[in-house]
Amino acid sequence: MHRVVIAVVLVALLWVPGKALAQESPSSSSSSSSANPSSGSTSSPATQPAAPASNTGEAAPTSTQVVAAESAIARSDWKTAQAKLDSWLADHPSDARALFDAGFVADAQNRLDDAESLYRRAIAADPKSFEAHVSLGLLLARDGKLEQARPELAEATGLDPGEAGPGAKAHAWRALAQIDRNTNPAQASNDLLEALKLSPQTTDDMLLAAELAEKSGQADEAEAEYRRVLAANPKSEPANSGLAHLLIEQKQYSEAETLLRGALQGLPDDPGLTAQLALVLAAQDKAEALPLLEKLHNAHPQDPAILRMLAQVRADAGDFAGSDQIYTQLLAAAPNDADLLVAHGQDLVRQMKFADAYTVFDKASQIAPRDAATWSGLAFTASRTGRPEVTLHALTMRSQLEPENASTYFLWATAYDSLHRNKEAAAYYHHFLDAAAGKFPNQEWQARQRLQLLEK
Repeated sequence: MHRVVIAVVLVALLWVPGKALAQESPSSSSSSSSANPSSGSTSSPATQPAAPASNTGEAAPTSTQVVAAESAIARSDWKTAQAKLDSWLADHPSDARALFDAGFVADAQNRLDDAESLYRRAIAADPKSFEAHVSLGLLLARDGKLEQARPELAEATGLDPGEAGPGAKAHAWRALAQIDRNTNPAQASNDLLEALKLSPQTTDDMLLAAELAEKSGQADEAEAEYRRVLAANPKSEPANSGLAHLLIEQKQYSEAETLLRGALQGLPDDPGLTAQLALVLAAQDKAEALPLLEKLHNAHPQDPAILRMLAQVRADAGDFAGSDQIYTQLLAAAPNDADLLVAHGQDLVRQMKFADAYTVFDKASQIAPRDAATWSGLAFTASRTGRPEVTLHALTMRSQLEPENASTYFLWATAYDSLHRNKEAAAYYHHFLDAAAGKFPNQEWQARQRLQLLEK
């Protein structure tokens, strides 16, 4: 009886879109918030291991000692349960049910290494244990081991959930959707559809569907999902934030501003929405953006998302030293963050510190070789510090990621010119003049002067 009652804990698995899988104890019920304006949600998911439940068609006889342990589990009396299970397993080390129960207890006590080991032993004893595969998958996910977590959850979706019911399997599918959402949005959408075959759609499902649609380039579908949530709950912070982010990406700043001002009337102290409003105001060159962010920063001095936005707005206002002071602070905590390195390098360039910027972009290109911005920065700073060979290498790498433009044509031309490769230099000066179309008068004058000499 106790085993049936506590099986319902599995249905409490929550996965909230807009966040990575929670890295918190399964016994914790706390939540955290973030001011990241690009996030579709600001609350961390509460994840629980699957509570003990029978998942076989014909229950095997169970010892009174294991039943007593499960009764203690139902009361959250972990110490009593652990003592009884340890005693039983000492003589019955391959009892799959007891092994899972012991893993559940260890998980609830935040003894994660013990929990992982016990779940694996439970699976070895009973490879068809739905609850063991789900709980191991969730534990690994909370620990950031997503590549190991996914196969366990995928295996669970093909097993009989027993007394936990179809809702438990739906949550396994939702967990897979969360794992796949960043690396494979199409697969995450399929995962979510499988979940919806087994249980009703929730608000969190609509938010995740909106996020996945946006990542797949389906802006209209994403907007429709966000507006569906807002129609039911106009004060939904994740939906307001997600829709605002979508509008900002589409450069619909005026509409985003109206949306955010309305949302902030119901949530006046929300840091994420306030940060987004500041970003929208800055994009429209409205003076209130900077003081709004400064005020937000004073209220949340250690929030990295707010710090990034403040640095960006300071740079937009021409305060490159003030902006770079923030990026330097952020890089002290995250020295290998490529986005921060690129922003830091750009601030250094604006301060004419080209040698320092070159070092920064060189590091960034090694950390994020698939980011065109790192190679663009490296090409420019290499050019300004007399490294034409590096400029050509950086431009070659960049050309594999993004098309050429007037600026890159000019860098190609001047690098070849420096190396006295006149034929290539002349060709790229012509490319530059065709692309520039009068937008870069100084460089265009220089290009024409060089062509007169190169083509004599």
